[in-house]
Amino acid sequence: MAWNLSGQLIESCTCNMFCPCWFLVPEVMVMDQGYCATVIALRIQRGTAEGVDLSGRTVVFAVDFPGPTLFDGNATFRLYLDDGAGPEQRRELEAIMTGQRGGPMEMIGGLVTTWLPTETAAIDVNEADETISVTVAGAGQMESRLMRDQQGQSFSLQGGGFVAALGMQTAELAPSRSRWTDPDLRQFETKSGGRGHFTWSG
Repeated sequence: MAWNLSGQLIESCTCNMFCPCWFLVPEVMVMDQGYCATVIALRIQRGTAEGVDLSGRTVVFAVDFPGPTLFDGNATFRLYLDDGAGPEQRRELEAIMTGQRGGPMEMIGGLVTTWLPTETAAIDVNEADETISVTVAGAGQMESRLMRDQQGQSFSLQGGGFVAALGMQTAELAPSRSRWTDPDLRQFETKSGGRGHFTWSG
């Protein structure tokens, strides 16, 4: 059942900048808050699954890892699908995002114990200068701003870890100011963040 997705991935989490989980190196993956709650938005530019066009859809998921490391698992997961998606698009996206079709989400799914029901919600994305904000009605808002030094240079992460695992070549460091208030999840605010282009298939 071949499928593919590509577009922009925007991540934010509760760790101080930069979240150690990105490196996928066990000895440095201690969550500095004692847990890690994250929100990831996928702005799908192109995608198909089972002959269903998924282009133009926005998907957001929130995951609460109780810690003390990512690989302790026992996570709680919620998927949000934008309310512009049709029934076939929702079916395919839910299967992909819960790891049922393989790809990067299969690894994340293996760390999840509690799957909250998928929600369909209004998802608004706004981009101004180098700041991207994503609002999921009834759940929260994430804001990602590209990090630059005093000389205006940006920072990026290349190579392995989550960069490769999430189908990215480069992740730009983009601190977040986000607040998640889904009543079925831990209430949390985020600080760390990264974003970049992703390409997934399965």
